[in-house]
Amino acid sequence: MSPQIAAAGIWGAKRKPYIAGYAYSGRGGWFFWHFAGPNRAAATVGLPARLSLGPFPGLRAIFCFAVVPDFSPLSAPPAPIRLLDLPAQHAPIQAELDAALRRVMQEGAFIQGPDVQHFAAELGHFLGGAHVVPCANGTDALQLALMSLDLQPGDEVIVPAFTYVATAEAAAVLGLRPVLADVDPATFNLDPAAAEAAIGPRTRAILAVHLYGQCADLTALRQLADKHGLALIEDNAQAIGATWQQADGALAYAGTVGEVGTTSFFPSKNLGCLGDGGALLTRDAARATALQELANHGQPRGRKYLHARIGLNSRLDTLQAALLRVKLPQLAAWTAARQRVAARYDALLAAVPGLHIPARQPGSTHVFHQYTLTLDAETRRDALQQHLQQRGVPSVVYYPVPVHLQPAYAHLGYRAGQFPVAEQLCRTVLSVPIHPGLTDEQVACVAEAVKTGLAPV
Repeated sequence: MSPQIAAAGIWGAKRKPYIAGYAYSGRGGWFFWHFAGPNRAAATVGLPARLSLGPFPGLRAIFCFAVVPDFSPLSAPPAPIRLLDLPAQHAPIQAELDAALRRVMQEGAFIQGPDVQHFAAELGHFLGGAHVVPCANGTDALQLALMSLDLQPGDEVIVPAFTYVATAEAAAVLGLRPVLADVDPATFNLDPAAAEAAIGPRTRAILAVHLYGQCADLTALRQLADKHGLALIEDNAQAIGATWQQADGALAYAGTVGEVGTTSFFPSKNLGCLGDGGALLTRDAARATALQELANHGQPRGRKYLHARIGLNSRLDTLQAALLRVKLPQLAAWTAARQRVAARYDALLAAVPGLHIPARQPGSTHVFHQYTLTLDAETRRDALQQHLQQRGVPSVVYYPVPVHLQPAYAHLGYRAGQFPVAEQLCRTVLSVPIHPGLTDEQVACVAEAVKTGLAPV
């Protein structure tokens, strides 16, 4: 009698080709189940049906187990590898996120509700006691940080040539002049020597970026700023939770060493909200008060319709703050998971010829917002990215064009070749998937795809 239903498809450890199946037959009798693998190994099993299926009278079933060499059972395809997997990351805390959403909806305080200040206090505690001023997004945070310095149009701010454009944009939109400096080829962050060479009579601040998840050389940059009487601003959009060992041996969180630090809660960030969001960080209470006013139309707290200074409308809304309060307690575990993924990549890719794994900045921890590889040549980078795409492995170039070659900044007068390290990195960097939910099997799959993409033809 032919089975009415048959199924197969579970693996044992390490995906060994074990299969388990069952078949239904009519009343009593025997059933036969035939299965075969791609190498033509096959087996047919005939057994009496003896196990009743309770709610289905007249149907009986038999369970059998077998091993077929080189058998690939039919089943759901493996989970796709994603550059970022927010749904999976949110799944364990979905009930808490839903509850936070419902609570804000019920309370109705959508702007400057209590969750905003609660989140600011909780993040400040996480960052070792820093004052936290939430705002609308990371770009606004950069602009507000510069506004708090009382700079004048035409004043200069030193900015790395290799960064997301918002770093320079924040200065330019205020009528300040971004003065670019090259970066360290190993860490991708602002080179202190290049920054010092760029200092001129109108330089007022250094805007250092903690790119990809680790700190720039904060000791050297802090000393440089103090030597020349400059403010130090930290663009910490990608390195929240990273720490820096200061000259006295004490640890400080990224974003808390300069006069002001900034961060972003864009959804893809290590601590991201479900929309736009940002914050400013400072250890100066008076500056924190000024930043709060600047972010709310220049209005002092508790003095509605009184405006002490020219400011912006840049407030983190209550809903995003409530959701960030749910996610903040997970940040340390998510960071540790990212670091484990990075260590696994390191072990698998360190010896690949022509490929460089991320260097670690001495004194800094790395929270791996990105895991960014460097290739020896642009042609290899582009060919590898195409190969990865064909293998179902996403990758991104952060960033393909340096600031000085962006059309919007042509008026600064820089030319190609002026910042060779930044230009070389734009031609050779490639970021591969990294997020807390990436499994060892997926990491191995990415690494294998990288190796095959770089293997000699």
